[in-house]
Amino acid sequence: MTTAPAVRLGPRSALVLALASLAGLMMFLWPLLVRVEPQATQHGPDAPFVFIGLLPVLIVIVLAEMSEGGMDSKALAMLGVLSAVNAALRPLGAGTAGIETVFFVLVLAGRVLGPGFGFVLGCTSMFASALLTAGVGPWLPFQMMCSAWIGMGAGLLPRRVTGKAEIAMLIGYGIFVAYVFGFLMNLWFWPFITDAEVPYHDGHISYVPGAPVLENLHRFAVFTLLTSTAGWDTGRAVTNAVAILVLGPAVLATLRRASRKASFGRSTSDARSPRAPRESGRRR
Repeated sequence: MTTAPAVRLGPRSALVLALASLAGLMMFLWPLLVRVEPQATQHGPDAPFVFIGLLPVLIVIVLAEMSEGGMDSKALAMLGVLSAVNAALRPLGAGTAGIETVFFVLVLAGRVLGPGFGFVLGCTSMFASALLTAGVGPWLPFQMMCSAWIGMGAGLLPRRVTGKAEIAMLIGYGIFVAYVFGFLMNLWFWPFITDAEVPYHDGHISYVPGAPVLENLHRFAVFTLLTSTAGWDTGRAVTNAVAILVLGPAVLATLRRASRKASFGRSTSDARSPRAPRESGRRR
């Protein structure tokens, strides 16, 4: 038995998602590919342009989904509701020992509603929560992209897994993305800090302009392990695991029931079409 996503992903939408993800990946990795002098601004001047460039991508994804029949007005209404829920949940935990209450809903919604929906929900959730918590800053575009990947990845998980195995899979995914989120969110500012030192090799775990990519990645991995893995990232992983274990079955059932009633991506005539042969048969 398989559980198909409620909002299907068409070819055009898949292409846009792939291009957006590639652009987002370069947004994080470009300092490793070119020589960047560390500075205190940490993307300050370029972040607004990244954010401005990200919004049209979201619009294109939504329009592509709508044009291919995967995202209709009912799906957009669901997107608004879930974005508001995530925006309301985030202030309950953000900033306390890495506890993040926003990601488990994103994982569960992406699982039920599909990768395209999950991608857009990740972006809109972070944007809405940033407005609610006065968290708008140069880090916001990077948070939006990371959250978009989390929602998209949940929608791409194997569909044949159901029941308790599905919950176990989602718990494992929630733990994995908690550490990935921390890794990437460290990467957005790490090349721009200076004088990070520990008793390790030459004493520095800062970005070295012009150094080989693997050498800088090694320094960055040590920096992440020492600064966030055992604290913030682990707190986020525990929160995701507990929330999915306790609330996952009920939330999955609710989202699936709502998506079936809404019949996302199906018009009224489509919903009635299976009855047409039986009705015509009776007339004969």
